[in-house]
Amino acid sequence: MRVLAFGTYDVSRHPRVGVLVAGLRDRGVEVEEVVRPLGLSTAERVRMLQQPWRLPLLVVRLLRCWTSILVRGVRAVRRSPVDAVLVGYLGHFDVVLARLAFPRTTVVLDHLVFAGDTARDRGAGAGLRGRLLDGLDRLALACADVVVVDTEEHAALVPSRRREDTVVCPVGADVSWFEAQQAAPAPRADRPLRAVFFGLHTPLQGTVTIAQALALLADRPDIEVTMAGSGQDFERAHALGRANPHVTWHEWIPAHELPALVAAHDVCLGIFGTGPKSRRVVPNKAYQGAAAGCVVVTGDTPPQRRALGSAGVFVEAGDAAALAVALRRLADDRAATAELRTASAARAREMFSPRAVTAPLQQALARRHPPSTSLQEHR
Repeated sequence: MRVLAFGTYDVSRHPRVGVLVAGLRDRGVEVEEVVRPLGLSTAERVRMLQQPWRLPLLVVRLLRCWTSILVRGVRAVRRSPVDAVLVGYLGHFDVVLARLAFPRTTVVLDHLVFAGDTARDRGAGAGLRGRLLDGLDRLALACADVVVVDTEEHAALVPSRRREDTVVCPVGADVSWFEAQQAAPAPRADRPLRAVFFGLHTPLQGTVTIAQALALLADRPDIEVTMAGSGQDFERAHALGRANPHVTWHEWIPAHELPALVAAHDVCLGIFGTGPKSRRVVPNKAYQGAAAGCVVVTGDTPPQRRALGSAGVFVEAGDAAALAVALRRLADDRAATAELRTASAARAREMFSPRAVTAPLQQALARRHPPSTSLQEHR
């Protein structure tokens, strides 16, 4: 089977599609990538959709990227036909181009983010704007033959008539996180417990809750915390958490440095938001932190419990006191913490590797293109 990975995605910013590509390749699928990153983060794309006067910049960038990938994509397919076109994460617009450019080919959309849902989570999806973003989601889904989401809860947001075309593939973690765990020094009980958070400071992440917990831990020099990231709640979180002298704040860590940084910690903090979206997702950092060999401490939600099982530590979302208690317990019982780290790494190897998470997608493609009819047979 041959697949064309197509779009304006950026693996350095959004590693999800890189995991899918690596997993399919590991499963014997030939994948060619035709990509030109748009160069905009999720927050920047959402802001442009919220502020219409910014849209001309998006349109100009999009047309430049589309010209490049369209020419290269058509050449690639003419050179060697493909069974499917995989449109990477944040591909709401790219999937329209893919549908027009490859009308008779199976189009797969990695729909990790619903635009309307994300805007509402960030407090900007009410009224006409929200309806327009919901319309954009519907258009994107209509252009795809196969829709890939990351949780059963996100699958429930797909219109019922498209559910049979929807595949659930966990986000997973790329190989760099597993390699970082292997290269990390062995944990030591004679040093402080080290916890890390990385990501955007948005309501979904619940960094205000994290900061409130940090303030409650100011009397614990044996608990050191690294906070990496920026976003709409950063100033408030920093103001609340700076009472704790044992916290190091970074507004930015290069993506290639994150795996080693996280693997040097005992605990990876997940998400603690209380909004509806927080109850539907398992964040990248939960998979990546586990792959790096950390105990993942995160909000107690159904999809996160399914993903992490007994290897995770769960606290009530939005409850700073409960989070502080969980970190105190991990610091007080380092033997139990070491066991949880081992269990976390084992679960990641079993369930979060690129090969593991892409099993449902490969099966869905195989049903559409069985070996007897696959283009691979005619090459």
